[in-house]
Amino acid sequence: MRDGIVLIGFALVFVLLFRRLGLGATLGYLVAGAVVGPHVLGLAGDADEFIGFAEIGIILLLFIVGLELNPDRLWRLRKAIFGVGLLQVVVCGLAVSGVIYLATDYPHAAILALGLPLALSSTAQVLPMLQSGGNLNTPFGERAFSILLFQDLSIIALITIIAALGVSAGGAPDTGPSGWALAGLTLAASAGLVLAGRFVLRPLFGLIGGLQEREMFVVAGLAVVTGAAALMEWLGLSTALGAFIAGVMLADTPYRHELEADIEPFRSILLGLFFLGVGMQLDLGAIADRPLFVGGMALALIVTKAALIFGIARLIGVGWRSALALGLLLSQGGEFAFVLYNQARASNLIDVDTASLFGAIVTLSMVATPFLMRVEQTLRPSADDREREEPHDEGSRALVIGYGRFGQTVAQMLIAAQVKVTLVDQKVDQIDVAERFGSKVYYGDGTRMDILRQAGADKVSLIAFCLDGDKVSAELIESVRRAFPEARILVRAFDRRTVMRLGETKVDYIVRELFESAVAMGREALDRIGMDPEFVDEVEEEYRGRDSKRLAAQTESGDLGARKETIFNQGASNPSRAT
Repeated sequence: MRDGIVLIGFALVFVLLFRRLGLGATLGYLVAGAVVGPHVLGLAGDADEFIGFAEIGIILLLFIVGLELNPDRLWRLRKAIFGVGLLQVVVCGLAVSGVIYLATDYPHAAILALGLPLALSSTAQVLPMLQSGGNLNTPFGERAFSILLFQDLSIIALITIIAALGVSAGGAPDTGPSGWALAGLTLAASAGLVLAGRFVLRPLFGLIGGLQEREMFVVAGLAVVTGAAALMEWLGLSTALGAFIAGVMLADTPYRHELEADIEPFRSILLGLFFLGVGMQLDLGAIADRPLFVGGMALALIVTKAALIFGIARLIGVGWRSALALGLLLSQGGEFAFVLYNQARASNLIDVDTASLFGAIVTLSMVATPFLMRVEQTLRPSADDREREEPHDEGSRALVIGYGRFGQTVAQMLIAAQVKVTLVDQKVDQIDVAERFGSKVYYGDGTRMDILRQAGADKVSLIAFCLDGDKVSAELIESVRRAFPEARILVRAFDRRTVMRLGETKVDYIVRELFESAVAMGREALDRIGMDPEFVDEVEEEYRGRDSKRLAAQTESGDLGARKETIFNQGASNPSRAT
């Protein structure tokens, strides 16, 4: 308990300080860990034991990332994962090993054992930044994620390579399974998780959903993550991979948003504790003994990886600004380097002092990451990252998600009727404009269940999704209906396909965003060319009726081309109705 209060207290102080200075929470956690660690104040316990617990944060992070990637999308990214990702790991690993060869006199086997792990970047630093900025689903974010995912997959191969190097160098005997055996185990375990997701997890969450107990979602979500990770650990494989596969298997279920909102707080806290542990492991004595070597190698690592990733990105046709931003984003060493250095020590390729020295190099490169991210954000267009007030419960009767041209009209009509409204939008420029005209719009992603709860969705009578584009899914509507059964749900649909997808959900009202305005212009066109007003009314009624029947048929068949009748023949057969 004493260690716990010391760690959390120092983390609170330093994170608040560094956030205030605009340097980010990650750097605050790292510095707090270094201060309370054994090399400065020595106020906390064993760093290795602490970081072993805090690594659950990485597992939860990969699970949440998996929730955002359904199997179809993952298959679409296969070339980026196994093409660009493989190229990055091989090229960067060999290049950094070459830098170590030039700077040291270590044996060749030790150089590879030290250099190859440095090809890996920090998943725990990069993915939260992409998520918080809303960039994970952009082409830039998908490239970064594809590289990170392959890096995580390559840990298995790198462990096998380091073990083989130890045997060839006369170190520890190879008592573990071969690389082929590990690959087979990985495929078998992944297939097992896929089958469990389809035949066990989905029925389980369906049962829990019927109980309408949110606490059970939290318990079940944590059980799924830790169970998948424990299975992989028992087989000697990547725990993060197991959690990621479990997330992917639940990505296209109606429970995705609920799970993400429930797991997110645990992920944030444990990931912060992980960086606290990394800071505790920072060997300041090793840096003090050889400051030029540690600083120079950390700089060489960042420059080498940034340059090579920039070149790889340009090779596949990425613009130079985005390519340079990608290089800076992935230029640091990663947390899995510590795991691989422990393997190298067990294989007698390196000693404890060398592992500490290069661990300090990795940590120093991670410390530099928040500064590099600030440069990266200036290179790549992104949303304004100024802190803004998040939605909260104001006692409103209606919740309007999206305050663009469409949402403004809906909200203003509600306000004109003396209905108290909470407005949520994610476009920073739109929020600024609204505030200048006296409207209070909260910043947030209104398709997230936790944001809806913060905005008071469990107390409102109406939730209106007025978002531009095809952003409202059937899974989201079903999650909202289960979580907030008392609220009426209104949806602005992008096109007929959206209406068809939402047709089976319990949405109370849905309108195509251009349908009513197009009908209004059609009426005006008939009026302007001199048609009888009663005939215009009949044409509109006939059109609406036929359109409604055709949409129902298309929804039932799933075919957009079903029953494409036209009403124009009837109009042509009644020319006498024209004035």
